[in-house]
Amino acid sequence: MEVICSPGRREARKADRRRAILDVAERSFLERGYADTSMSTIAAELGGSKTTLWSYFPSKEELFAAVLDSKIDHFRRALDEALLSSGGTAAALRRFGQLLLDKVMSPSSIALNRLIVAEAERFPSIGETFATRGPDRVRERLAEWMRGEMASGRMREGDPAIAARQFIGLCQAGCYFDRLWRPQQAAARDQVADIEAAVETFLHGWASPAA
Repeated sequence: MEVICSPGRREARKADRRRAILDVAERSFLERGYADTSMSTIAAELGGSKTTLWSYFPSKEELFAAVLDSKIDHFRRALDEALLSSGGTAAALRRFGQLLLDKVMSPSSIALNRLIVAEAERFPSIGETFATRGPDRVRERLAEWMRGEMASGRMREGDPAIAARQFIGLCQAGCYFDRLWRPQQAAARDQVADIEAAVETFLHGWASPAA
């Protein structure tokens, strides 16, 4: 007897299958590199056909973009919660900075960053895909919030895009680079102290004189 799935169950199964594809693809990209990962190897690891895989993602480039999207979506929602006015500008910046460092210093993010740096010369499209779907979106979200802070008088007037780049750079100036270059020493650094220094330095230049 043929089993007929309800539309809701079919959609749930498709979502589960898509998630499984993304998990395998992410692991393959990080372990093998972009060049040595193929749709065939991913399909083989999944235990299905390339035709099934292509029905979800028509190309390796689109699959890689989907992996990046899946990694940033939850993070962006967390950023929205961090950038609330509760506690004032400094408190929101601290929450943002902590989320940012937790994210960029995670093992998977470090591995992805190294992958992009290693392969972007040969495959410029993956560098562009990563930038537009990851760092650019984070900066744009922070800049949008800063625009509101400027309009409300809590930050001085200026270019919010520049302000966002500067604050992210300050947050990453300490333990993040240690994590990239001296991983054995990174654990000894104090993220909270780095974030406090970033907030203090940033607000010295960007706080409203009337605040």
